[in-house]
Amino acid sequence: MPNIYNLPSDLQPVEIFEAIASSSDVLIERIISTGQTTPIGQWYDQDSNEWVILLQGEAEITYIDGSRIKLKSGDYLMIPAHQQHRVDYTSSEPPCIWLAVHGNLLT
Repeated sequence: MPNIYNLPSDLQPVEIFEAIASSSDVLIERIISTGQTTPIGQWYDQDSNEWVILLQGEAEITYIDGSRIKLKSGDYLMIPAHQQHRVDYTSSEPPCIWLAVHGNLLT
């Protein structure tokens, strides 16, 4: 039985993205971060809304206007489509476990 908290025995130095379910309208994925951040000068600019919850670890997201959101286990947020943002911190101990839902129908 799959478990959202089970981690691979050998975590790689790259972020892991695992699709849990998807359709033409929605993608649900687990993301495992171990210290990865968005490269300097780059911003995510997604075509669909993203609802994300941090299930384990700590992280920090920065928006292009300079505002920052610090996340800890259990915190969630909605990132509207085309809201430019970046990930400036993810904990490695413990690793971050994210659950993200991407879709145009989300509000």
